[in-house]
Amino acid sequence: MSEALVWAVHDGRVGIRNQVVGLAEAVGLPFVEKTFVPRFPWSVMPPGLWRDPARVAAPSSDVLAPPWPDLLISAGRICAAAALAVKRASGGKTFLAQIQDPRMGRDAFDLLVVPAHDPARGDKVVVTRGAVHRVTPELLAEAARRFAPLVADLPRPRVAVLIGGRNRVYRLGDERLAAIAAQLATLARAGAGLLVTPSRRTGAAGERLLRDALAGTTSYLWDGSGENPYFGFLALADAVIVTADSVSMVTEAASTGKPVQIIELDGGSRKFREFHRLMRESGATRSFAGELEDWRYEPINDTALAAKEIHRRLSLASAARRAG
Repeated sequence: MSEALVWAVHDGRVGIRNQVVGLAEAVGLPFVEKTFVPRFPWSVMPPGLWRDPARVAAPSSDVLAPPWPDLLISAGRICAAAALAVKRASGGKTFLAQIQDPRMGRDAFDLLVVPAHDPARGDKVVVTRGAVHRVTPELLAEAARRFAPLVADLPRPRVAVLIGGRNRVYRLGDERLAAIAAQLATLARAGAGLLVTPSRRTGAAGERLLRDALAGTTSYLWDGSGENPYFGFLALADAVIVTADSVSMVTEAASTGKPVQIIELDGGSRKFREFHRLMRESGATRSFAGELEDWRYEPINDTALAAKEIHRRLSLASAARRAG
C-alpha cells in the first residue's frame, strides 16, 4: 500500500475536517485533501435523493475525477453520498472508510468508524469512545514550540478554555455565557492563566462578552487573527475547560491525559448524554462548577486503533483481489 492513492473528503467544516484529516494522517499514507459541498437546491435535499452526487457539487468543491483513489476517507452524510458515487465510478475498487454513521448505503462502505454514542454496529464497524481527530504527541509538541512565546507571561496553572456555542441540541445565550465568563474571570484573579479560544459558533457578540469580562485578568483570548492556537493551547495547558456542545473538542482534550472539566449548557440530547456519561466513567472528564480539580487518567485516543483497522482490512481486500 506504499503507493496507494488516498483521498480525505470533507465538507469544509472545521470539526469534520479535523476528523477526516486526523484519520488520514494516522493511516500514514500520502493523501489528497478534497472538499465537497453540494450546490442549491441539492444542498437542502437529503443526500439519499441525489441521483449522481458527483454532479451536484458546488463550484467551490474540489473535482472528484479519475484516477480514482484506492482508499477514500469521508465523514458526514453529504460526503458519504459523494464517496458512494466514487466507489460506483471506480467499479467498486475504491475502499471506503466512513466516519460517523452515514444512515444510507451502509453495506457499500468497507468500514464505518463511529463513536460509541452512535447506534451503528456490525462486522464493518469500528467503535470509538469519541471523535477521531488530529491530536498526537508529535502535533502537540510542535504546537507547543510555536505558541510558547504567546503565553510565556501567563502564570500556572495554565488552563485551556474551549468555548463553543449554540448547535442543534444545545443553547448558549448571553446570560449563560456571562455567568461562564464571570467564573473564568474569578479563576484568573485567583492565579490561573487562561488560554481562551472561542469557536465560530460563539459569535462576535459572545467574543466581546468574554473579552470584556476577562479584561485586566491573567488571560489570553484569541481574537481570530493569525494561526489558530487551539492545538498550542491544548499542548501548553495544565488543564482544560470545555463547553459540552462539541464531541470533537471534548475528545481532543481528553486525548491529552490532562484534567478536562465540562461546562454544562442548556439542552442536550440522548447521544450527547451518552457521550458525556462515557467520558465521565472513563475518568477523563468532570463537571466544572467554578473551581479547578486535578486528577490523572489514561489518555483517550482511538484514532490510531481505527487507522490500524483500515490497514488490516485493506490488506485483506488486496489479498482477496490477488486470489481472485
